[in-house]
Amino acid sequence: MNNIEPDSDVYRTLLESTKAIPWKIDWATATFAYVGPQIEQLLGWKPDTWMTVNDWAERMHPDDRAWVVDFCIAQSQAGTDHEADYRALTSSGGYVWIRDVVHVERDAQGAPVALIGFMFDITEQKKTEQKLLELQRQLEMLSFQDGLTGVANRRKFDVVFEEEWAKARRTGQPLSMILFDIDCFKQYNDCYGHVQGDDCLRRVGEALGNTTRAETDFFARYGGEEFVLVLPSTHALGARAIAERCHESIALARIPHAASPVGPLVTVSIGVGTIVPTADDRPTDFLISVDRRLYRAKQEGRNRMVADTA
Repeated sequence: MNNIEPDSDVYRTLLESTKAIPWKIDWATATFAYVGPQIEQLLGWKPDTWMTVNDWAERMHPDDRAWVVDFCIAQSQAGTDHEADYRALTSSGGYVWIRDVVHVERDAQGAPVALIGFMFDITEQKKTEQKLLELQRQLEMLSFQDGLTGVANRRKFDVVFEEEWAKARRTGQPLSMILFDIDCFKQYNDCYGHVQGDDCLRRVGEALGNTTRAETDFFARYGGEEFVLVLPSTHALGARAIAERCHESIALARIPHAASPVGPLVTVSIGVGTIVPTADDRPTDFLISVDRRLYRAKQEGRNRMVADTA
């Protein structure tokens, strides 16, 4: 098993002094012709326990085994040098990330004769990659989150609205939307100050967000003192019912507003719309129609909902 050509002590010393683990597989017999002694230090398995490619495959994480084996066989049969990353099983039952870099030795006709390669321990690299990936996810979440209220922001709304519009158009299901605007919010800021105004936005966002169906609905701050709720697969009556619950939730929050001509508490005006989008409809037109209903609610006295045709 541990015969390596050319039979040179210098060559062997060079191979076995590196951190990379050299190996050679005879293609015809699918057996190891050589495995460097470094394998034992890294994985705990003695070199003489690496007899066939089955030993290599069985000492691989089950989630990696199928695709790595299939990939390496296909590349080798094609005579293509390749590399693969996978988790290798240690003798103690843990896993180490390995990168196998493989050279396919071929005969005059191009058929594979042997595979010669090096195993590299890339565990620390993979840990770093995972940390960077997690950081990227966190940054992405932050980029889609409103910094003041903690709910989704306008950027996230634009993405979700486009996705839900396409889905509704594809499935023929209704799509509903509710726009909310805090009544007389400028007067609130003038009366209480902007710090208190920020707290008001947070409390309104919390009250409205708590009425949504977490598994289906999408809630976001639309901008300024406006919030938006996207309701997939929701017909007009269902959207009206949800809007009424939101109205009640704001009333129950009992946020004082001494400067409001509407009443002593913070209120919201609401515009509601429902559509089953077709190829002739545009999402911006639907959004404008819901915004017009919101504007009508404010024109007609605020603290109310408008859900009829604009």
